[in-house]
Amino acid sequence: MRVSIQNLVKKFGETVALKNISLEIEPQELFFLLGPSGCGKTTLLRTIAGFYQPDDGTLRFGDKTMNGVPPHQRNTGMVFQNYALWPHMTVADNVAYGLEVRKVSKTEMKQRIQEALAIVQMEPYASRMPNQLSGGQQQRVALARALVIKPDVLLLDEPLSNLDAKLRLEMREEIRRIHEQTRITTIYVTHDQKEALSLAKRMAILRDGRIEQIGDPRTVYRAPNSRFVADFIGETNWLSGTVTATDADGLQVRTESSLFQAPPQSALRIGQSVSLGFRPEAVEIGEQSINQMKASIAHVTYLGEVEQYELQVGPQVRIKACELNPLAIRQPGEEMAIFVRPHNLIVHATETGSTPSPA
Repeated sequence: MRVSIQNLVKKFGETVALKNISLEIEPQELFFLLGPSGCGKTTLLRTIAGFYQPDDGTLRFGDKTMNGVPPHQRNTGMVFQNYALWPHMTVADNVAYGLEVRKVSKTEMKQRIQEALAIVQMEPYASRMPNQLSGGQQQRVALARALVIKPDVLLLDEPLSNLDAKLRLEMREEIRRIHEQTRITTIYVTHDQKEALSLAKRMAILRDGRIEQIGDPRTVYRAPNSRFVADFIGETNWLSGTVTATDADGLQVRTESSLFQAPPQSALRIGQSVSLGFRPEAVEIGEQSINQMKASIAHVTYLGEVEQYELQVGPQVRIKACELNPLAIRQPGEEMAIFVRPHNLIVHATETGSTPSPA
């Protein structure tokens, strides 16, 4: 089922929660809505579900306009952050609830409950009560309850936020498997960047009720179209700089730490103030003919598979770097040469009223 959103506006009194949102979600797509608290992602999800009605704009499922259609007539399945299982009902009865509302026959209901529990691998637990289940198992039941009605669109509202770190990783893989098996158009709200990067086919980053960027995870991470997106999706080091040369082969940016060669950008001009960014994992240790900086280690954090460094690269500038599978033992105060390859640099014109800061 294709979900089409055009110029959607949602207000709560004088507050405009969604500001002209336009979005196309493809059939069978696993699409993420991502952003900080208060950005409008849950409001958008609830508007798609029908819990809120838009003040302006259009929402369509396929060719059918959903404006004014109540939630129970949209054929959407929703999984809430707190699972919302009935505590006095068994697993099977919880899963059956949506079918009872739809007055499905007993024979068909039994078959569909078994199918839904099989999809989430919870068949042996059909007769248990919710308080006899772990958090991960309760989440599977909530998914089964949403899937059993065979929804056109599956809506997930931060479904893993109540689980511990290990269970979150396990459930990520379960959600991926379930989506690949069912191929239901799925819209997933989260503030967890790793969750989105590891699962999404595409994602929309929201900020203050507007969409900042739409794209696949790799593009959004490696080519963020604003400093906000770069900072929200992972860590980014930022240096203040000025464009000193630009041509078809690339541009030069002078910072306090070094002269950098970066990929070409036609929108930037010589003399323009810019923010030059790069991820901690893009920092490499060693000598290089371009984009090299002298650094001293200010702080070391050893995490087993990776070593994290806080590096002083100028009198007032510190950056973060990381080294995978470290062999050398490096100490605070040690000096080193580091560099960043041109294709790993992010360059944006300095936003009005914004001063680039260290990582």
